[in-house]
Amino acid sequence: MTGDVILEARNLVKHFGQSGWLNRNPVVQAVDDVSLEIRRGETFAIVGESGCGKSTLARLLMRLIQPTSGEVQFDGAPVSQAAGPALQDLRRDMQFIFQDPFSSLNPRMTVGKLVAEPLEVHAPDLPAAERQTKVAHLLRQVGLQPDHAGRYPHEFSGGQRQRIGIARALASGPKLIIGDEPVSALDVSVQAQVINLLGDLSRDLGLTLVIIAHDLGVIRHMSDRVAVMYLGRIVESGPTEQVFGAPRHPYTQALLASIPGNKVDQTAHATGEMPSPLAPPSGCRFHTRCPHARADCTTDQPKLKAAGHAAHQVACHHWQRIGKGVKAPGTAPRRPEAEARFELYRAASEGGIVTHKENLTERS
Repeated sequence: MTGDVILEARNLVKHFGQSGWLNRNPVVQAVDDVSLEIRRGETFAIVGESGCGKSTLARLLMRLIQPTSGEVQFDGAPVSQAAGPALQDLRRDMQFIFQDPFSSLNPRMTVGKLVAEPLEVHAPDLPAAERQTKVAHLLRQVGLQPDHAGRYPHEFSGGQRQRIGIARALASGPKLIIGDEPVSALDVSVQAQVINLLGDLSRDLGLTLVIIAHDLGVIRHMSDRVAVMYLGRIVESGPTEQVFGAPRHPYTQALLASIPGNKVDQTAHATGEMPSPLAPPSGCRFHTRCPHARADCTTDQPKLKAAGHAAHQVACHHWQRIGKGVKAPGTAPRRPEAEARFELYRAASEGGIVTHKENLTERS
């Protein structure tokens, strides 16, 4: 992993809906003042509860939707100003892996046509024979067979369909891939295989990965750095081992405390439900659920600042008083079911054969 920045967001805001004298519709504050840097060659994870703004942020980074304010830069160039050939180059260099591998694939197209479509758009001069050879290579690269090109998406398992989606994303030769919950719709055993595949591709092709997820096991297994989102804002970020090993924000501690089998103080758990983005709380947005909240938390919005290490940042007024608060999931005691799940990730990471009580190899 190198230190240069390939993707940067500055003060990114996305509000859905409009409000004014003639329009009093409520405004959804999906993303609010988010800034982040993603380095070339790393795997960067964005984690948080459902509804915290992760997927909206991913679509803003890809320019699938326009921001209300703020900007995104890819390779030093503003994304919002790209047009014509520059926009086509951006679409070639930044690709997306969707959460549902079935709904993201056209059921009327064969796998060969699905994987070849990006080549037809970004390399229209490529001869048909070479395009077919490229499709066969891409299928092998993701663990499928070239003769699968003649089949349709419904003839494959969920994990295989996600591999097809990955092959489509690789077809244009991208520099960066964003995966929006890329394994959440898959069985646990298949998750480990797809995670291993993404890690191998990142290493072998020099890809930069941005992974959106709520599964902390997935995040810790495959990411170099992580940003924790809550109600549209980043509340903690830094190297994965630091954030998981010494979480400073109460919300991060609550996420880790929610892992089955973690033996932690009950004060680490958040109370209640996440407020609506239609009317987020003033001050620290987590104060309505935080067991450590004080008066200033209700009025003053905390900014991200260094938490003992320049690369580890936290947006909390009282992080020094709160301390670590919770064990990392890699060291906390776990139930047998949770341990079996992490065993899959470890086996995939080490390149070994995943074994368990059942046959966990995905059927072709």
